[in-house]
Amino acid sequence: MTLRQLFTFLGIFSLLSVAESYFVTVDAHAEECFFEKVTTGTKLGLAFEVAEGGFLDIDIKIYSPDGKIVHEGERESNGRYTFPASMDGVYTYCFSNKMSTMTPKIVMFSMDVGEGIKPGHEAANGEEGWYAQNLPHTGEAAGGNKMEDMIRELSAALSGVKHEQDYMEVRERIHRSINDNTNSRVVLWSVFEALVLVAMTIGQVYYLKQFFEVRRVV
Repeated sequence: MTLRQLFTFLGIFSLLSVAESYFVTVDAHAEECFFEKVTTGTKLGLAFEVAEGGFLDIDIKIYSPDGKIVHEGERESNGRYTFPASMDGVYTYCFSNKMSTMTPKIVMFSMDVGEGIKPGHEAANGEEGWYAQNLPHTGEAAGGNKMEDMIRELSAALSGVKHEQDYMEVRERIHRSINDNTNSRVVLWSVFEALVLVAMTIGQVYYLKQFFEVRRVV
């Protein structure tokens, strides 16, 4: 195995270890929370989609370690949020179904944890930091940095593909359920119309039959 293949394998392995999708059932008047412990500068990501239940909506809140709300959304069907950790500690993701009276919701979500900002690097605008500008750029170092960049890009691309596949699978399931429900309603309505038509036919025959009956006067 070459060095490039080894780095690629490690990059894919690390990607699969941090980019997993989960399903959770949030009961009516309930709230489910999940936690991620990170360090300052770590890139955090949350992607979710409501798969089943009611109007396919859910309330979401993201809390920082000091209890402040990083993001808040009401009655959302899906969403993707990415932000850097502003402090060390545990970040909390909460899905709330308290607005529902009796319908539970099934939510598919994934929590991604990226790399933290290294000292001397500017992660906000992608510029090279002090270390990148002052270290000698030997052939080996340049090649290693280029290879690491390629692995990072590949990991990000694979993560995006995986998330898209998960979303497409959930959307296909939702649309299939809607089509099945619509088909069932159409069949029931057709049966109801047929029964009404038969009842009206029988009623008309019985009503017209009375005009042709001979009544004898005793």
